[in-house]
Amino acid sequence: MSPVFARFAAAAAALVFVTAGVARAQAPAAAAAEPTPPDVLVKTVTLEVVDIIQKEIKDGDRKKLVALIESKVLPHFNFQAMTASAVGRNWAKATPEQKTRLIDEFKTLLVRTYSSALAAYSNQKLDFRPLRAKPTDTDVTVNVRVLQPGAEPVTIDYDMEKRPAGWKVWDVRVGGISLVANYRTEFDNVVRDKGIDGLVKTLQDKNKSLDPAAAGAAPKK
Repeated sequence: MSPVFARFAAAAAALVFVTAGVARAQAPAAAAAEPTPPDVLVKTVTLEVVDIIQKEIKDGDRKKLVALIESKVLPHFNFQAMTASAVGRNWAKATPEQKTRLIDEFKTLLVRTYSSALAAYSNQKLDFRPLRAKPTDTDVTVNVRVLQPGAEPVTIDYDMEKRPAGWKVWDVRVGGISLVANYRTEFDNVVRDKGIDGLVKTLQDKNKSLDPAAAGAAPKK
């Protein structure tokens, strides 16, 4: 995955990360009722989040974006399943303590990567496609196209599962490429060379480099 594509993919994923959390936060009374359909959730709240970013976080403040994601989004994602999928075959080799550390670091990595992508968000036009699923389905894919002047639309597929607490995103595919699968390749290489503890250390180092607080404290060049 090229750096440019990776940034775009992160921005796409960031939108759904924020949207799911905001939607749940604004409708606590409906938590016990049938959850909002996944396609409606993505469309309605994505547009609202874009408006929030444009009006309240115009300067792309990373700290504000991180705080928004941490407070509104994290409770609504199964990070254990996402981390296990990203680590792949090596997940079974990890001890319970290592698994906990991997989940924590992977969660931090996603939050900081996506907050960075959102900070650079621009006004792309989004085409929300009709959901192709049965009412009884518990695992669906929500399709969105990003329309760009003078270029082919970019497809974004949000893989979502129905959990007791509502619909949750467990993977995002941009142009057919899975973000979780992309991490799996990278993580597999690290584990092969450095082991599980080496992967934890690699994630820790990467998270430090993406820390908005540390970035803000760095001297300007």
